[in-house]
Amino acid sequence: MKQLIIPKKLNAGDKVAFISVSGGRAGDEDMLPRYMLGKRRFEKIFNVEVVETPHALKGREYIYEHPEKRAEDLMWALEDGSIKGIICNQGGDDSYRVLPYIDTNVIRDNPKVFMGYSDIATWTAVYTYAGVRSYYGPNVLTPIAQPGKLDEYTENAIRRTLFSNEVIGEIKPAEKTTPIDWKTTYTIKNGDKELQCERFPDTDAIEDPNDPIDWTPGTGYKLLQGSGIVTGHIIPVCGGPLHQIMGTKFFPAADVWDGAIIALEHVNVYNSKLAGYHELQAFAAAGAFDKAKAILTGPLDDDSRETLFKVILKEVHRPDLVILENFDFIHRTPMTVIPVGAKVEVDCDVPGIKILESGVS
Repeated sequence: MKQLIIPKKLNAGDKVAFISVSGGRAGDEDMLPRYMLGKRRFEKIFNVEVVETPHALKGREYIYEHPEKRAEDLMWALEDGSIKGIICNQGGDDSYRVLPYIDTNVIRDNPKVFMGYSDIATWTAVYTYAGVRSYYGPNVLTPIAQPGKLDEYTENAIRRTLFSNEVIGEIKPAEKTTPIDWKTTYTIKNGDKELQCERFPDTDAIEDPNDPIDWTPGTGYKLLQGSGIVTGHIIPVCGGPLHQIMGTKFFPAADVWDGAIIALEHVNVYNSKLAGYHELQAFAAAGAFDKAKAILTGPLDDDSRETLFKVILKEVHRPDLVILENFDFIHRTPMTVIPVGAKVEVDCDVPGIKILESGVS
């Protein structure tokens, strides 16, 4: 793929904009306390100043009804020289509606850290089209504002990728994981009584050691097929968003897939094995897997694993394609950060993953 412009690293004291370029829940009354925790937490942990883009907290309905305002917010954050980075409040399901209103020259002329995941996969594709590296990683509402505290794995991934220009190096599998939790309260026992506690109170605190987070031990990387060591540039794929922009100029071109390490979040869409199969077929038809070096997935259930193998082995005919399971970049906590287009090494013998360059300049 073509060489991408690499944004400059973030530093203590920088101004970072939080944006609702996809969904707008951050501004809803019930979600605002969680957003405010994420803002406080990011400011205190990374010693930066956070500002909201002008429409970021207008709420879900306004954000949905005004895709042009989302575009205005992105252009505003890019063109404001005092803002050094942009982080998305959440994903969603309709970033494609914003694309008619953006100017990719503004993205190219103002390369800055831009991070998010899920529906933000649309935007990582847009940034690649514009020739600028973006970062597939934590959103504000989750996991930055996850209940309890920001876990060390996610914090370290943000720090290593966005705040340092050292080579990132080995990406170890998470030692523990937990599902995304949207509940606003938790219960603790006090003798014979149960106490209901607010998860996101209006205080200066950025963590709550009493919040009983249900962690599950990690299982490590699992090699599904392949051998040896392969290297290539890493591309994040969240199926639904990229499926929406197939046929547009923003869908990754052939050179992006050629030699790629594809971080593929594959699930059976809406619990439909057939829908998940059809989504993978669409990417196969687009040539995504023809010349790829490897696929990195999150944890797969039996149906998803069967569907993936069916497409890769029987339809794309790639028994040589490395497939590694349990990469921590999906819709759960913790999360790593993927610097789009960075050179990555996958070692099938360990198995292990290394990012062979820095995330930022």
